[in-house]
Amino acid sequence: MSRDEMSALQGKRLHKVVDYVYHHTPFYRKKMQELGLLPSDIQTIEDITKLPFTTKQDLRDNYPFGLQAAPMSEIIRVHASTGTTGNPTIVGYTRKDIDIWSECMARCMTAYGVTSDDIVSVAYGYGLFTGGLGAHYGIENLGAAVVPTGTGNTEKHVRLIRDLGITGIACTPSYALYLAETMDKMGITKDQIHLRVGAFGAEPWTENMRKEIQERLGLKGFNLYGLSEIMGPCVSYECECQHGSHVNEDHFYPEIIDPATLERLPNGKQGELVFTTLTKEGMPVLRYRTRDLCSLMEGECACGRTNVRMTPIMGRSDDMLIIRGINVFPSQVESVVLSEPEFAPRYLLVVDRVNNLDTLEVQVEVRQEIFTEKMETLGAIDALEKKLANKLKSVLSISAKVKIKAPNTIERSQGKSKFVIDKRVLK
Repeated sequence: MSRDEMSALQGKRLHKVVDYVYHHTPFYRKKMQELGLLPSDIQTIEDITKLPFTTKQDLRDNYPFGLQAAPMSEIIRVHASTGTTGNPTIVGYTRKDIDIWSECMARCMTAYGVTSDDIVSVAYGYGLFTGGLGAHYGIENLGAAVVPTGTGNTEKHVRLIRDLGITGIACTPSYALYLAETMDKMGITKDQIHLRVGAFGAEPWTENMRKEIQERLGLKGFNLYGLSEIMGPCVSYECECQHGSHVNEDHFYPEIIDPATLERLPNGKQGELVFTTLTKEGMPVLRYRTRDLCSLMEGECACGRTNVRMTPIMGRSDDMLIIRGINVFPSQVESVVLSEPEFAPRYLLVVDRVNNLDTLEVQVEVRQEIFTEKMETLGAIDALEKKLANKLKSVLSISAKVKIKAPNTIERSQGKSKFVIDKRVLK
């Protein structure tokens, strides 16, 4: 679509969804009435700035079904967020929602080059988490064969990749690296498998991490973005050009706002990503603050797609660590760690407060191929710690204590990895 055609479609769908939630979701009706808004006030997509924001706390405060618009008789599936504090976010889906989700996910897989001839392993978690079933239905919709491996039993998974001739995999980037490590332990090389496409999401990752995965598994890795509050995996996707992720903006309208002032920012400016669902029936959301930080790019991509693209997520405003007055994102630390050839892509940030002063410790594993038990006695560990500490300080503008760990000693996760432990008790 041209930009004018897309904007016209978005405006039509926005008016429809606003009218729908006004009459079916008391939460939004109350919000709009407080602002003196009626559905008739929302006619074009530019009118979206008149609408109120929605936060994760709003969803938790209305737990379990307070923001649901469709009657329970029309809900055919329920998912929940993976949050670890407070009430989970409960999301109900109608049959139409599932169909749209499957279609959008099929778009993602098509952009990666997946066809009906492929066999794709889905190693996202199945269950309340949206990753597993979200990817599963989209791949089936495309016509490819799905192997629903889920997480766990990784050695069996590796054997299936080899023996079934699996050509694609959908999982977290950290699990892709865990697969590579497991292959090494089993003595299986990338030449013995047929993987060519990886759909990686659900956690931040960097270009260096992408290169590591591609080199070790022999595939091309693509970013997959989504969140349960909006739909699940499928909200945006990379194409073969890998110059930003295309947003399925006919269903999920993106904005960038200043997280402090809440003012809308122009395309190209970095800020907090906000989404409005334009076609969702079960639980539509207006201007949902994702807390993800990025920017938007307009203009036709070299692949021919015209939908707006989002840059890689550089961090989350609620994952941002403020250490001695400095904003620190785990993704910054990861970029530094992976820029040095001695270190494996395994790290952990430990933040603490000692004598009223914030401290930051960065634990990182040395690569297996250079590790020996004699490294410590030879002073090699001290030299590596000093080298990394100096580089981190130049990037973060604060000092960090670096602790080099032996290979495979930082705890692994087969789902979303935990990269930060914050021990501070704020009084």
